[in-house]
Amino acid sequence: MPAGEDVCIVERLFSSSLLAVVNLSSPRKLKVCHFKKGTEICNYSYPNSILSIRLNRMRLVVCLEDSLYIHNIKDMKVIHMIKDTPKNQNGLCALSPNSDNSYLAYPGSCQNGEIQIFDTLNLRAVTMISAHQSPCVAFAFNVSGTKLSSASEKGTVIRVYSVPDGQRLFVFRRGVKSHDSMLLCASSNTETVHVFKLEEQEEAAQEEPAGWMGYFGRALMSSTNYLPSQVADVFTQGRSFATVRLPNPGNINKTLRLLVACADGYLYIYDVPSNEQGGNCNLVKQHRLIGKDELEDALESKSTSTSEPDAIKPDDVKPIAKEGSPPTESAPSSVGQIDSEDNKGLADVAAATGELKLSESPNKIDDSEAVADRLI
Repeated sequence: MPAGEDVCIVERLFSSSLLAVVNLSSPRKLKVCHFKKGTEICNYSYPNSILSIRLNRMRLVVCLEDSLYIHNIKDMKVIHMIKDTPKNQNGLCALSPNSDNSYLAYPGSCQNGEIQIFDTLNLRAVTMISAHQSPCVAFAFNVSGTKLSSASEKGTVIRVYSVPDGQRLFVFRRGVKSHDSMLLCASSNTETVHVFKLEEQEEAAQEEPAGWMGYFGRALMSSTNYLPSQVADVFTQGRSFATVRLPNPGNINKTLRLLVACADGYLYIYDVPSNEQGGNCNLVKQHRLIGKDELEDALESKSTSTSEPDAIKPDDVKPIAKEGSPPTESAPSSVGQIDSEDNKGLADVAAATGELKLSESPNKIDDSEAVADRLI
């Protein structure tokens, strides 16, 4: 990609050379690039602005405000389109990183927190999860694609569901999962990051206070079976196992470290307690991700902006050459044009995806310091 391009969306296929890129000047156009060679493999154009992109080894998903396009990543052909989805202005969606459980999650309603689960391998809807009363603002799959965590715009609780059956597994107050799906991490608009354990709490391990308060607590918990679900949830919400306090208002590897990238331009690395009691996480190291001048320019640009960065007015969108009519299910491949020279480009797709050896699977998390070194 030429330097200085006004990139607004970029997604990388794990540790391969394959990048999916969208520019502000062409918000309806997706470019697939081989960044090591510095070449563009192919490009596709869509009826409306692209809001987000998700990738795994089998599928590439493009999210528009009212539709989703599913590509076969081996030849980049559109194999399915989900039309007339609920209005999704933030491009909220999640794709499982697992090739065998390649599920797609997207909002099932813009009025409440329903989540639609779609099987991108068999191209069929699987289940609808009624996760929250208010609309969802975030959800993410674990590495194996068997669990989905979600949070609503109220931000009071995080819920974890099994996939594909949609059964609720955990509820936490005040997210990133660990590589073994035993920890879940959640941040908010405060300086605190919470870490939760994804395991059932044994009743015997919970010491109850003696006297009147102990009796009152046991009475409350025993009554949850008879209370409405909204009320019972309050008494069954799990508390965080460990917490991080950032200096100003990631990923976890086998050594239980937590990486947090902040708006101040720093990457912070914390140790997560390995004992059963949990507690505060200790800061191990911090790295500056961008230079001071770049940070000041970015903050100044953000403060002087008069419109939302993701808000693209229809009048501002320039027509894209060779853009066809809106695609239909009977001819999904008409969504865009592959740049001609490059049926050879499709070989680059295979070459880039072929770089992902078994030893580089998403289940393997690199040492946090090595990750930080690559970031800077």
